Formats: sequence, C-alpha cells, structure tokens
Amino acid sequence: MHGTEYRGIKSVDGPIIVLKKTERVFYNETVYVRDRNGEKKTGKIVDISDDAVVVQVFGSTTGIDLDEASFEFLDTPLELRVGEGLLGRVFNGLGEPIDGYPQIISSEKRNVNGNPINPFARVYPRDFIQTGISAIDGMNSLVRGQKLPIFSGNGLAHNKLAAQIIRQAKLRNSDEKFVMVFAGMGIKYDVAKFFVDTFEKSGVLSNVVMFQSLADAPSIERIITPRCALTAAEYLAFEKGMHVLVVMTDMTNYCEALREISTTRGEVPGRKGYPGYLYSDLAELYERAGKIKGSQGSITQIPILTMPNDDISHPIPDLTGYITEGQIVLGRELSQAGIYPPVSALPSLSRLMKDGIGPDMTREDHANVSSQLFASYSKVKSIRNLAAIIGEEELSEVDRMYLKFGERLEKEFFGQGEYEDRTIEETLDLGWKILKELPQEELTRIKPELMEKYYSEE
Repeated sequence: MHGTEYRGIKSVDGPIIVLKKTERVFYNETVYVRDRNGEKKTGKIVDISDDAVVVQVFGSTTGIDLDEASFEFLDTPLELRVGEGLLGRVFNGLGEPIDGYPQIISSEKRNVNGNPINPFARVYPRDFIQTGISAIDGMNSLVRGQKLPIFSGNGLAHNKLAAQIIRQAKLRNSDEKFVMVFAGMGIKYDVAKFFVDTFEKSGVLSNVVMFQSLADAPSIERIITPRCALTAAEYLAFEKGMHVLVVMTDMTNYCEALREISTTRGEVPGRKGYPGYLYSDLAELYERAGKIKGSQGSITQIPILTMPNDDISHPIPDLTGYITEGQIVLGRELSQAGIYPPVSALPSLSRLMKDGIGPDMTREDHANVSSQLFASYSKVKSIRNLAAIIGEEELSEVDRMYLKFGERLEKEFFGQGEYEDRTIEETLDLGWKILKELPQEELTRIKPELMEKYYSEE
C-alpha cells in the first residue's frame, strides 16, 4: 500500500537522511525519497525517535534538497520478488535484474529479513555432499544443511575453489537437483565476471541465481545482498523442495560495511571498531541454513571470508567459527608452494562430518583413513620443525618416511586440478596409497580388519 508523500527533511549526512515524520512508521520499513528532479531513491528506516526518523538510502544522496525533496513510507519492509524464474538470473544487491532481462514474472514477494525457523522443526543434517575435492571430501566432509565457511587470505584461490565446488557438488545415490545461490558483496568487477564466465562455460548457469553487489556499490547494499540471496534460497528450498547451495563472498566486506554504517550512526564500537552486535548479525545470516521437517529441500551454506592479515583470531573469522559447523582454512604456505587448492588440513574442521560418512553414506574406511591422515600429517609438521633445527640427515629412517608421506600428501592428495572431479572412492584409495609410505605399525588409527582389506591391496 503506497502512502502519502511528505516533505520535511531535517538533515542529510552521507547516506543518512533525518526526516520529521514519525506517525505509524516501523523499523526496517522501506522508504522512497524523491530529489528535486523527481528521481526516486530507495532507503530503509534504521532508527526512530519521538520526533524524527533516520533513513539510510541505498545509493548516493546527491541532489537531495532539504526543502524540495519529498518522501513516502511504503508500509512494508524490503521485499524480494520470488518465483521459478529466479534460476539462471543475475541481480544486483537489492534484487533488481542486471542481466538485461526484465523482472521475473511473479506476484509473490518475500521479506528479505526472512522468517524465523522453529528450532524444533529443524532436521539434523546427515547426507554427504561430494564436492570432488579430496581435501574437503576426505578430511572435512560437507553435509547437506551444514554451514561450512572457507577462511582465506587476500590473493589466495578462494574464488577458484568456490567455483569448483559449485560446478562439482552433488549428492551421492540421488539425482535430486542441486541449485546454487551466489551472493557477492563488495566484490571487484573481475571477480564477478570470473563467476559468471565459469558458470556459463560449465553449463551450470541455468541452475544458479546470482546477486552481485560490486565494490563501487554503496555499503548499505552489501548489507542487503546476503539477505536477498538467502530469501531466494529459502523460497527454492522450502517452497519448491530443491537442494540449495549458497555461496557468500566476501563476508569480510559485509562486516566492513556493517562497521561503516554503525560508525555513521554514531554507535558505540566493539572489538576493532566493529559493532557490538556483529555476532548476532552474522548469526542472523548463517542460521538461515539447514533442513526443515515436512520439506524436501535444504540449504547448505559456504560463506567465504578473507582474514585480515591472515589472522584467524580476527573478530570476523573468530565469530564465524562460533556460529558455523567448522571451517576450511586456506594456507599461504601451500599456495606459495604451488599447491591448489591450498587447504591447510590441521586448522580445518567439519563438525558434522562424523554424521555424514560411513558404510551407507561414503565407505566403511572413511572415518579411519581421515583420522589417520590427520594424525600422521600433524606428526609431519613436528618432524619438519625438528629437521629445521638438526638437519634432515640426522633424522631417523621412520622420520624420513614421514617427510616423504607429508610431501606426497600435499602434492597428490591436497593438490588437484581445477577441473578434476574425484569420487569419494578415488579420494579414499588415494589416501591409502599415500599411507603406504609409512610402515604398518605407524598406522594406529585404523582398525585391523580394514587394514587387512585395504592396506595389502595393490
């Protein structure tokens, strides 16, 4: 319902406009502001007091005149138009088409802030997702309905890895359709182009919905982008019964925008200047994942964040790690050694892996092989440190075997081609092949019956 147009702008400060009107308005309500030329700008209410309303405008406030401009309250929060036509489309951060085609044909709209899910209605995630990437499938398996972020650093291959996951992700023993929702926040033009080109080339674009807020878009748009993307994902998953994989990059840009807006509004800063509600704001996004009773579909999230200065204790990765079920950490050392994907095995973790692997889901030896690879690789790290002090020639024969094992694990198991799609069987067989570098008595994490079945096979 469109309201009446009002005048009476008190002040304009960057993207923030203070209005005099306060009757019957609500927090997060959408507002149209028209400048002196009648050009319409959209904003939302971010603060309400007794005699004024604070509106944040999506875009520039240039040309807004205190006397001439008018504004209108729309009686609705920001909404996204949803329908089957979302797939294969590219939108900006506010859900407006930017691919040259018209708006999708649908009268259905959804509040971008989402609807709360009753925790009792959630189903525990269990189904294994095969990404075709050994470092993830073998040691940090992804489960349908999980939130598994990628912690990266500036200049590492996280975009390449995300595109590979989107191309290759599939459910085993099932031909249920996987669709992708991609949200780019504050990404550079070349990154946006990389994703569109990759999806076009591999033919998955028709199954992808893209929301892109480029680096030159206003900060406030970055705050809306993931909300639009997750609203589209919820519609496809819970109303259309699809399995949706949501990739959000870069969460660091999202948090920077949050900090900028919080500072503009004069809020009291928390750690490193981020607002005190950073945790609950991130949780609002990350918790929009999972499976719900009575619905066929599911939402699996892979948020990507670049850690400032590669610091894993920075507030953004730190709080993300609390809310999500593990993390895939990319390492600069592996990247410099030319290994792709540069997944650092030891700090990476998937908390739901144990429930998604095993005899019926992947293979009976999966848990043992993964555990043994972790244990042996952590030993490799300490032997390398020792070798740096006393020299490699002073090491025992077994220690030297470990070094060879570590080198092969990094090059052959973690390292793979950008278009190489390995089945979980290939990944596990490769794990066994590399474990044979070590004497049998060193493999203490593997059950004797599995040892007999897989270790002796040539």
